[in-house]
Amino acid sequence: MSTGIAGKTTVVIATRDRAAELARTLTELSALRPRPPIVVVDNASADHTAETAAAFPDVRVIRLARNLGAAARNIGVAAARTPYVAFSDDDSWWAADALPEAERLLDACPRLGLIAGRTLVGADNRDDPVNELMATSPLGHPPELPGPLILGFLACAAIVRKEAYQQATGFNPLLHFGAEERLLALDLAAGGWQLCYVEDVRAHHHPSTHRPPRAWRRRVEQRNNALISWLRWPLRRCAAETLGLLRAAARDPETLLTVAGIIRRLPQALAQRRPLPPEVERRARTLELAERK
Repeated sequence: MSTGIAGKTTVVIATRDRAAELARTLTELSALRPRPPIVVVDNASADHTAETAAAFPDVRVIRLARNLGAAARNIGVAAARTPYVAFSDDDSWWAADALPEAERLLDACPRLGLIAGRTLVGADNRDDPVNELMATSPLGHPPELPGPLILGFLACAAIVRKEAYQQATGFNPLLHFGAEERLLALDLAAGGWQLCYVEDVRAHHHPSTHRPPRAWRRRVEQRNNALISWLRWPLRRCAAETLGLLRAAARDPETLLTVAGIIRRLPQALAQRRPLPPEVERRARTLELAERK
């Protein structure tokens, strides 16, 4: 008997200790027609997350012995048997027509490596502020693409070409969590893949109430942005940014914690260092200048 699963896209969810929210997301995703294959990667949860996911028909659950953060998605992508992978968080899901539309666009554009969809937040479906930033990207809208070029995205509203994702080696485990999308976007572009924003591909996000404190998230993103510089940007810029953090750390204990996190991970970052191609660096600088205005 047919399970009703079809299409070219697998949905991958990395989750940890959010069983109730995951249940809602899986309910929404299981109602999609055609129903996509779903892979849930459980980041060493201490609650009944794995059991909750396993109760849904045709959902594959991969239980990890330790929390890999965002890099757990890499395991889900490796398990996918479809050419495209859509990411959901445990508090987000795709609109009814999103995946078929993304498949059509990816089929038509063989060098399109990632589609960033329009993120609608909460029960009132308000636009995430990131939507406007991507829609007005200063990188332009080449006529052969279905939307403007971008160099950033929200993972909970992204659909990737599996080939491109694996060529870029996915989300970097060094970052664990926070700003991981920025590095992957740079690496996809460095590999010659295009990334664009498509507003007709929609994802619903109902942010979890079980989130780390804002100060912790800010510190982690600051640390990871500095590490991304060491991984991909010219050394002069890396040194200037780190020197600025060291000066700030003399006055701010929170920044001191950020610097300590950078120092611990710096040897790994230097071992993985791969400067951006000049054209990708130029595009990244264009975006930075636009964001400062």
